[in-house]
Amino acid sequence: MNQFVFRIAAILALLLVMLGAPAAQAQKFGYVDSEFILGKMPAYVQAQQELNTLAANWQKDLENQKAELDKLHRNYQAEEVVLTETMKKKRQDEILAKEQEIKTNTNKIFGYEGQLFRKRQELTKPVQDIVFESIEKVAKKKQLAIVFDKSGDLTMLYTNPVHDYTEFVLEELGLASPEANQPGQKGPVKTVTPPSTPAGDVPPAETDEPAPRRPAARPASRKK
Repeated sequence: MNQFVFRIAAILALLLVMLGAPAAQAQKFGYVDSEFILGKMPAYVQAQQELNTLAANWQKDLENQKAELDKLHRNYQAEEVVLTETMKKKRQDEILAKEQEIKTNTNKIFGYEGQLFRKRQELTKPVQDIVFESIEKVAKKKQLAIVFDKSGDLTMLYTNPVHDYTEFVLEELGLASPEANQPGQKGPVKTVTPPSTPAGDVPPAETDEPAPRRPAARPASRKK
């Protein structure tokens, strides 16, 4: 519900600016790509790697528990005909207990506010806070009234690069580089001309133009 309300508020704010309402005519707005910015931060990349390792280890433990459950099922089915009612009840209780254990552990680790959720908050929130502070600084310097997140829940069908302040945030974080830190292609693809080779084995240079067609070979004349 909170995300839905946020979406509606963001859309209304954007429409207010785009339609040029009197109260918003003098307001500036922009957007950033927070996901791209975070991907440039070594601390965030390291946190994601640590989270992936933890998640893989926890998943492996759960798979081992499921293998134990499958073994209990197979043993029970193979021996059911020779078990007494008391022994059947005991085996069934063991199976139910193992199923409940797996369900509890799964929710405890991967459920809402589980171990993985809390660990993600612990590792990524400090980095996210740094990014948000930098966005706020850029917004104040550039006198932006609204800053949208291109990688957030709000769907942006079209964005004019003139309103993209991602690079300014990267500069604020000290992550600027000589090349623009923007996602996507950095420039036109250059054609490559290979170095010269000995005569008799000269490969064609790579160009954007299609290679000329060779004339069809004539069949060799037969000797009479």
